[in-house]
This record gives sequence, structure tokens and C-alpha cells, in this order.
Amino acid sequence: MYQHGGHQGQHVMMNGQNHRGYGMQQMSKFQHNHHPHHNQASHHHNQHHQGGHINHQYNHPGGGTLPAPSSHFSQPHQNGVSENQQDDMDEPGGEHWQAQQQWAEEARANASPHHQARTVAQVSKQLSLGPSQTGNEEVQEEERNRPVTVPKGGRQGWTAIDLGGQGLRALSDVLFRYDFLQKLYLNHNNLDHLPLAIGRLKCLVELDVSGNQLRELPAEIGMLTNLERLMLVDNNLRTLPYELGHLYKLSALGVEGNPLNEDDMKRIMHMSTKEFIEFLRDGMPAPEPPVGRDWLALEDTSNATSQCEKFSAFSYNILCDRYATKSQYGYAPARVLDWEHRKEIILGEILTQDPDIVCLQELDKYNYDEFFRPKLAESGYKGYFAQKSRHETAPSDQARHIDGCGTFFKEKKYILLDSQHLNFGRKAVERSGRHASADMINRVWQRDDIGTVVLLENRATGSRMIVANAHFYWDPAYKDVKLIQVAVLMEELTRLAEEYAKMPACKNKKVFQFSDAEDNGEPMPEPGPSQEYSSGPQLPVIICGDFNSGKDSAVYDLLCNGNLGSRHEDLGDRNYGTFSEAGISHPFTLKSAYSSVGELSFTNYTPGFTDVLDYIWYSSNSLRVSGLLGDVDMEYLQRVPGFPNFHFPSDHLALMAEFVVSAPKKLKVTEADFGSGSQRDGK
Repeated sequence: MYQHGGHQGQHVMMNGQNHRGYGMQQMSKFQHNHHPHHNQASHHHNQHHQGGHINHQYNHPGGGTLPAPSSHFSQPHQNGVSENQQDDMDEPGGEHWQAQQQWAEEARANASPHHQARTVAQVSKQLSLGPSQTGNEEVQEEERNRPVTVPKGGRQGWTAIDLGGQGLRALSDVLFRYDFLQKLYLNHNNLDHLPLAIGRLKCLVELDVSGNQLRELPAEIGMLTNLERLMLVDNNLRTLPYELGHLYKLSALGVEGNPLNEDDMKRIMHMSTKEFIEFLRDGMPAPEPPVGRDWLALEDTSNATSQCEKFSAFSYNILCDRYATKSQYGYAPARVLDWEHRKEIILGEILTQDPDIVCLQELDKYNYDEFFRPKLAESGYKGYFAQKSRHETAPSDQARHIDGCGTFFKEKKYILLDSQHLNFGRKAVERSGRHASADMINRVWQRDDIGTVVLLENRATGSRMIVANAHFYWDPAYKDVKLIQVAVLMEELTRLAEEYAKMPACKNKKVFQFSDAEDNGEPMPEPGPSQEYSSGPQLPVIICGDFNSGKDSAVYDLLCNGNLGSRHEDLGDRNYGTFSEAGISHPFTLKSAYSSVGELSFTNYTPGFTDVLDYIWYSSNSLRVSGLLGDVDMEYLQRVPGFPNFHFPSDHLALMAEFVVSAPKKLKVTEADFGSGSQRDGK
């Protein structure tokens, strides 16, 4: 294991001698007798039928182990590579094949038990015990909201295990519980397969399984997207799975000494590791689609009376075209990132779910105007769209590709009474009668994240509803900025709700359709009189969006509790005027639609980050949840390192909830907590 405490360079590697549970050697149930001639015939049969193609490996290899030849480590090419084939490989293949030879030489030199652990121990004795001169000074600026999961439970004191040269025939599942491991050495053993659980070790940077009897790699190997070095030297591999294509960080793939099919060997001889991985990634066939997401019925509304008003809301961060780059999503095939492919899946999901209200984030103006607006109009939707403010200073050819938020609603069901575009940064510094602090200007004003608000009226019932659609700043280091942005949204919603409650009745409810909309022949509902509301919080409210905040955040606390104390830890020592001095509050009784099921398992799924960031909030005094779109099939995810992929066009999940409109309940006055009563009040 590597020891991170104390002086830099004093590293210790776990050598496995005191942890025999990791490798189960000399156990009778793993010892099966095999005949060499049978194995050779089987390999020849596979090679004959594979031709020059790389098989898409999915199945766990069955059977027992191959015999462990006593001369395995001293005979580099004992795995079926003929001398003629080796002669061909030694022909001028350039630097790439030379690298293969070098990696093989290094792997074969490491045959002694615990070679890596012994080497690290020797090196650490020679290192200076002086203070660290430099740290990791490289800062990679993210283009878009790609937070990274921070390990829970503190930093591990060791991150590597060396089980090399132990004659292991099988591995205990205990080993794969150490998902913090960065280096794992299983070289020079008698393993004939890697367990599917290898996919759990997502932090691995280096994996060495050279000098074993591996006959195939599990598809789960593609889950190890942090791998930079993978040594497979001297095994019995005839094919390599396409899932290796997910390993976009891999810079060293050692395969010499394997009886790989001819086409694969030629590619490896003439391609760098990066090029070969890209070849696998972009040639990867689409896997079987997952089982559909379940609909979670919380209330049976199928036999509801005609007086029962219900509606459905759909929220989706669709991953803007210009953010779907190879640098951000290197694990995804190029055709998966292609916008022409993704936009059709997104549209198809909207039309399949058939919601009454659709809230999209990261929708750019060009695709709003040219694709989603006309396509959804054909299905009876009308829309409202607003862009981030950076479009105001961008060249015209670039401005149309800047994203924003788009809200659509079924025009035969709703009338649009009002629409608002909220730039959180500008609203924060323009708060009435308040002087903007330096922190407000330097941290909040500079972000151009936005939200939209629409006021809808149901044509048939006359009930009104506020629909907010928002996208908040992504960076986890800026919790204060996200909190202030949400505070500004709630302040604006409070003001608008009071104005909307006083809005006179709507007299003209005649339907208006886009010129290219198709009439599906459904009769228009009989218009009902507009309902009256005594105060703003009496109006039904839903807030959809990508909040970039987890369930344990101050943002979540503020929205569901209605208040947040002054000097909250997420605000730190920064000065945000009255927000810092008096706390933050809002008058609405909000709940997350998914809180009734404990939220989804995740709404954002990438190799480096999996968590809930997206929500549909609703006013519980006037609405109740009757149904929800459920989780993604977890079995499917065992071989999917991250979204987007063939079946999920964004790194976010679509959310959908069905609501029943009920008579508004009287509200209790909510005041900000000025003391320590806040759930997360900072000290």
C-alpha cells in the first residue's frame, strides 16, 4: 500500500501476504484438470471463426483454470504465438511495436513475488525526507458542469496492492470492495479469468495481469475509465473487447505474448495505444437497450372524476451540442456525441412521455428555432425560450449556438398569460434599494446562468400555475454562488406570484396555433372562468431545472424548509448584503417531487461523478404528486461507464412527475432563522 501520511516519498505497498483473503490459492474447487490439446483446439476453433473482427465480449467465461506451466515465466511466447507470426511482428512496425516489446520485457522481468512492493520499498529508502517542493499544480479548466465526486470517509492511506507471483487461481470478492485502489498488480499468477467485479475498481490507474492464463476480458473492464496503463502480456487472449474503447485515458496497452487474431495484431503494431482505443471506441456496436424506466404510480388517477385536474411536468438537461466534446466525454463514441443522433433521441423521449409541460435546459437558440419548436408544435406544444446573456456580445454566427432554457406546454390545455427571463447575476446586483457588495459583483454578477418563468392558465378549469425553469452554476467550489442564485430566483418568484394573484380574469381563451402546427382533430375543451387567488403563495408553483446541488446542500435545505439562517457555512465569510445578514427565506411550501421515494439514485451519471443534481419542486399546499418516472435499470449500468451513450443522449436523466391540482391550503408564515435553528447553520 502507499502511505500518504508523513514525508513525501515514504510509500508502502500492500503485498498481500497478510491479506490472503484477496487471493484464494490452492483451493480444490478451483483446481480442474485440463488437457493441453483440448485447449489448443478450442483456441484454434475460435480464431477460425473470428476472422479479422474483434468480438464483443459480454459473457463471464466458464470452466476452470488452465494448467500452470512451470516454465511460463522463462518462455515469453508460450501462449500459442508461432515463430512465423513473431517474425512478422518483428518486421518494421515502427515505434508502436517497439513499445510493445519494451512493455513485455518489463512485465517478464517482474515475475518474482511482490516485485512491485519490493521495488517501492527499496526506492522509498533512497528518497530524501525533505519537504515537498511541488504539488499537483496542473489546473484543468472545465468547459461545462462536470463536477467530480469527492471520496467519503477521508483520504485513504494506501492505494495499491501487489499480489504478483503468488500462483493465485482465483480472487476473493473482498479485493473488489476496495474501490479506492489506484494500482493493482495481479501479474504472474494462474488466473484464467477476471471477475466481473473488476468493474468496481473505477479509480484504478494501473492494472497488471501479465503472465496469467486469461482467455478473455470481461466487458466490465470498460468501467475502468481512469486506467492509464493496462498490461496483458503473456496470456491466452485471442480477442479484445470493444469496451476497452471506453478507456480514453489509456496510454500503455501491453498485449505481446498473446495469440491475438492477425488483424488485431496488425493494428496494434501500427497504431499507438490512443489510436487503437479510439478505433475500438468508434467501432463499438450498440449494446442491447435497457429495460424501460418504470412508472411509479403513487396515486391511482385512472378513474378520477372529471373534476380532478391533473397534469405532467418533464424536466431535462439535454447537454448542449457545443458542450458534448471529446475532451469532456472521451469515453463516448463519436457517433454517440453527434448532435444529429442525440437530438432525435431527446425528441423521441419527449413525444413518448407526452407530458403537458416540458422544461429543457442547455437548449441553444438555433435548435430551439430550427428543431424543437417546430417539431413540438406539430404535437400541439407552444414554447418560450431565453438565452444566457453572453449571446449579447457574441458574433451573430456564434450567438445562436449559446444555450438557455426552453419551456413548452400543450396549447390546447394552457394559455400563456406571462413570461419572464431572469438573469440571476443581474437581478442580484439590481435588487431594489440595496447596494451590491464586492462579492456579489465579483462572484455572482459574472455568472450568466438564467431562469425563465411562465404563468399558465388551464383553459378548461381556469386554474393558474407558475412554471419556473432554471439552470444554476455548476462548480462545486462555488456553493455560495449557487445559493445566491436560488435565493434570487425565489425572491423574484415571490414578487411575481403576488402580481399574478392580482391579475384579472382571462376573457379570451380562443386557441392560437403555430402556422405549421397540425390539428389532430381533438375537440377543444369548454373554457372555464379564471380562478381567483388571495395571495401569491396560493398559486400552484413548479420549479424544474438543473440545480447542480445535491440533497445535502444548502440549496436543497432552502427550497424545502423555506428558510436558511444568516452566516450559513455555504456563504462562508462572504458579504452578500441582506442574504448574509438576515438569512434567506421564501413563502412557498415546496417539496421535491421525488422526495416521496427518497429521490432518484442519480440524475447525472459520468465516470467521475454520479449524483442527484436535477429536481422538480412543487407547492405542496396546492399540488400533490400522483406518479413519477423511475430509475434506470441498475443491471444495465454495470457495463456503462457514463452517459451520454447509445440509449441516453445526455449526461443527465430526464425527470417526469404527474400532479393533481387540489384546493389551496392556508399557509403558515415562514420567517428566516436568525440564530442556530437552521438545519445547516454555520458556526
